[in-house]
Amino acid sequence: MTFTPGQVVTVFRSRLRPDHLEEYGGTAAHMDALARSMPGYVEHKAFTAEDGERVTLVTFADRASHDAWRTHLEHRSAQRRGREAFYETYSVQVADVTSVSSNGGGGGI
Repeated sequence: MTFTPGQVVTVFRSRLRPDHLEEYGGTAAHMDALARSMPGYVEHKAFTAEDGERVTLVTFADRASHDAWRTHLEHRSAQRRGREAFYETYSVQVADVTSVSSNGGGGGI
């Protein structure tokens, strides 16, 4: 993966509620496919810490692509459902990439 200045990275941290996991799984799979189909999509990866906190990193090529994803009607609906039912806690941080350093072994910031 190649990362470049000008990209936009979203850091989404969350803890899931246990009572809607099946519905969450279906919604997450649909959002995964939808994000991948968006123009300017670069990648996303999700990680789960030992204490149950989840972190998803989402990268788009530029601000316009990121904003198109942020405001996509299906994504907005999924966000609303997440606040209502899926997430015990969550936070979102969005950053503009201003510089990149990598050893060439798969890209990295």
